Amino acid sequence: MKLSMPAGLTRAVSRQILVARKNSPTILFVAGTVGVVTTTVLACRATLKVEEVLNDHQKTLLDIKTVQHEEYTESDRKQDMATLYVQTVIKFTKLYGPAIILGTVSIGMLTQSHNILSKRNAGLTAAYAALEKGFKDYRRRVTDEFGPEKERELRFGKVSETVLEDAEDGKVKKRKKTTFGDGGGSIYSKIFDEYNENWDVHPEYNVLFLRGAQNWLNDQLRTKGHLFLNDVYRQLGYEDTPAGSQVGWLYEGDGDNFVDFGIFTDQHMNQMHDFLIGREGGIMLDFNVDGPIWDKIGKKARR
Repeated sequence: MKLSMPAGLTRAVSRQILVARKNSPTILFVAGTVGVVTTTVLACRATLKVEEVLNDHQKTLLDIKTVQHEEYTESDRKQDMATLYVQTVIKFTKLYGPAIILGTVSIGMLTQSHNILSKRNAGLTAAYAALEKGFKDYRRRVTDEFGPEKERELRFGKVSETVLEDAEDGKVKKRKKTTFGDGGGSIYSKIFDEYNENWDVHPEYNVLFLRGAQNWLNDQLRTKGHLFLNDVYRQLGYEDTPAGSQVGWLYEGDGDNFVDFGIFTDQHMNQMHDFLIGREGGIMLDFNVDGPIWDKIGKKARR
């Protein structure tokens, strides 16, 4: 009769195996760390007994060298000395053997934990790079077909509304205001407004600050050859993000070879105009990152 496990039990066991595999880097790291600490303790305890072993060795060695007997030849003396050295080595091996074995296993666990994480990070980077490339290719096709303004409208979600303004003659006039849905940009975008430490009440000062920051960051990109998005965030007064430690720019790479905040080009002049005349309290910065760059650093640029 063929026995089989119930389906529910099989799923439970499989789920626990999957959870263990998921957490294996943490498990191996913790076990390896505990093993290293235990190795140190075992080695210290063994060291406390070294003096006793050495004293016994020296005493026995002195007896072998000084013993005089007509039936005890030089050949016997050399053989006894060799046997003594072998026995002493065995004693040292017994003392330090557990520490050496445990230390080797612990280092192996730490190494394996690092290898697993490295492989996972490499896989995530490759998957993200493929996703980023696919999205950029899609944006390029939309831009080629409909133009940059339409691409921006479709990507960010264009919202138009009618607002009332006081005219110089005292009358109220209507103006069509265009914004972008949900605050606008990509997952890397930031709003530069009064909540930023570098903000100034005069819009023209803010524009000077942003243009100067963009120019300085481009100098850094050309000098260092690479720049992470978090470098840009710090320069502008924003906190680091997990994505900002992975994506950025490479000079003479496959990207634009320059840092762009997405506010100084012709297609963004409407946003800049509204910002300068005070119609908008802040301005959206959308950065033209090349994508993940860790896997590209050190590789020869394409020509």
